Parts: sequence; C-alpha cells; structure tokens
Amino acid sequence: MKTAEAKKITHSLSKPSKMPGWSYGLPAPECKTGSKLRKIKGSTCYNCYAMKGCYVFPDVKAAQYKRLASTKLDAWTVAMATQLNSKKSKWFRWHDSGDVQDLDHLNKIYEVCRLTPETRHWLPTREAWILDHVTRAPDNLIIRFSMPMVDQAAAGSWPNTSTVVTKNATCPAPNQGGKCKECRACWTKSIKNVSYGKH
Repeated sequence: MKTAEAKKITHSLSKPSKMPGWSYGLPAPECKTGSKLRKIKGSTCYNCYAMKGCYVFPDVKAAQYKRLASTKLDAWTVAMATQLNSKKSKWFRWHDSGDVQDLDHLNKIYEVCRLTPETRHWLPTREAWILDHVTRAPDNLIIRFSMPMVDQAAAGSWPNTSTVVTKNATCPAPNQGGKCKECRACWTKSIKNVSYGKH
C-alpha cells in the first residue's frame, strides 16, 4: 500500500508540539469512560484539555471524527502501519485526544504495533477492561492506565500507570517549555508510574 492511499483511509496523523513523534487524535466526546468522568469534579477528565483550545476548531473536530470512522475499516490496520513506517519515527503516542473504543479497536492497535517494529508505542487509557488484555500487547507497546481521580494512588494491578498530582510530579515537561525533550519515561516499561502535574 502506498502512503498516499494509506492516508486516504486513516486520514492525517496529529503532531503534538510537546511530543518527540506523531500521534493519532480521536474526538474526546466519544471517550467511553472519559465522557462519564468529565462530569465528576476532581476527576482527571474534569475540564478536559481536549474539549477546548485548538481541539474545538471545526476542521480539527472534523478530522477527529473521520479518523474515528476509519478505525472500523478492515484496511485501517495496514494503512496505519504504512503511514507510521513512512514517518520513520521512533516514538508514537496513541490518542493525544480520545481513547480506545472497544476490543476490536484494541486488537487493531496491537496489529499496527506488530507491523511497525521499529517504533515504540505508548497508549494511555482510562478503559479499565483493557487490563484483561495487557499481557497480549506487543513488546513495542506500553499501555499506561490513567488513574481517574486527581491525587489518586496508582493501581497496583496494572503493570504501568500514570497519575495526575497536585505536587511532586515526575513529568519534567512543565520545566522544559512544555516539551518532552529528551525524556521518554512514558514509553519506558521499567518506569511503573509517571505522574503529571495538575494544570
């Protein structure tokens, strides 16, 4: 499959300025668990960043919904892998906005990771059911369960997690102009939990 053909199927990738690589944004209003958490004060989804700023621009929203629809296509898996391999990027983040929709979506993500062995993938999620499928994840994919509440302790049942805290965050981005720079903690399996400062 040619890259141009792949892009027609998956639509564009996103390029968060903070990240060292590419991402793939889906519409935040379609998050299964996140949509519930957004209504709960004190949750990590309350006042969701992906529901404001550039994310509300009509062209951005339209692109996100096109991407979401494309995940249902059988050709999506190969098309995503083709796009990622064409970028030759070592780092990829799944969903700078949005989340995994269902088991079929998760299985397709797993296959994309297998087809892009030179890329390190990071998948943050608030979908607790994924724990039952973590052991099937390809070696080049790290899944971090994002704890639902601010200042909530990391869940010991998950191999890797992330938390949002009001003090003593481990993520260095706020002190680095809002960028990852040389840090790759989110992609590193030996780092059990990464904590982000509440903002």
